[in-house]
Amino acid sequence: MFSRKTLPAAIVVPLIIGLVGLTNLMHQPRFASIRNVDLVQLLGSGMCFGVALVALFALLRGPHNA
Repeated sequence: MFSRKTLPAAIVVPLIIGLVGLTNLMHQPRFASIRNVDLVQLLGSGMCFGVALVALFALLRGPHNA
């Protein structure tokens, strides 16, 4: 799906953006009042959206000649 040169960038860039956003969220006072069940639901929803986005990109990319 990705060439060997772009694969590390495709992993590292979203990871850094996600960590920056999570760090920003953790420094806000309202983060302490979040319940565990809400956090699990948020993580699950984010993973589902991520899988759907990857599937959409794979669909738009077209068939592979393997």
